[in-house]
Amino acid sequence: MVRRTKEEAQETRNRILDAAEHVFFDKGVSRTSLSDIAQAAGVTRGAIYWHFDNKGDLFTAMFDRVLLPLDELKTASLDPDEPDPLGRVKALCTLCLRNTATDARRRRVFDILFLKCEFVEEMGPVMARHQTTLREGIASIDGGLRNAVSKGQLPADLDTARAARMVHAFIGGSLREMAVLPDLFDIAANGEKAVEALLDALRLSPALRMSAFCGSGPRPAPPPGSHPAG
Repeated sequence: MVRRTKEEAQETRNRILDAAEHVFFDKGVSRTSLSDIAQAAGVTRGAIYWHFDNKGDLFTAMFDRVLLPLDELKTASLDPDEPDPLGRVKALCTLCLRNTATDARRRRVFDILFLKCEFVEEMGPVMARHQTTLREGIASIDGGLRNAVSKGQLPADLDTARAARMVHAFIGGSLREMAVLPDLFDIAANGEKAVEALLDALRLSPALRMSAFCGSGPRPAPPPGSHPAG
């Protein structure tokens, strides 16, 4: 009986999230009320408040739902025992682009984030959470690139902090471009090649070497036994 109650609660939560996704997409976030979402989900406002503190909390849960499939690849890219961390970074970037291009839910959610969300006062916590997510994403990419350096897959003097920001900007820009100009570039067909070109820049660009920036601190020595590329 308890298990069934938990299942029903989860079903209600998912129904609310599904409804919020569609109503936010149709009306925009600032013009959507919790009453609108409750009506679309076939629940009461009280049911929404049982699962979520406010509209911002509901928006964050909706956004987090599309990020979960990427967590496994993030973890693998950071694992010191992973033999191919750069491959995991590549797979992470490619999956992010391809899934957004081919998965209707992910596409809707990113369209909402980039085109239909105003970060007004009531959405302040959402903006703060979004900034945290961005910082965590950049840090995760940086960690994956450092791991790739330690495995000899990238140059030993690569400025991973700047490289991570470049990779993150490429992904974020591609997702925004997909929302604003969906006919410009076929991400589903060409996303992997675009990511490969980006990784080629990390391997070959002199502008991404530590020596290219005055004031850059020295990189910590790679673990014993590693063979960084030149």
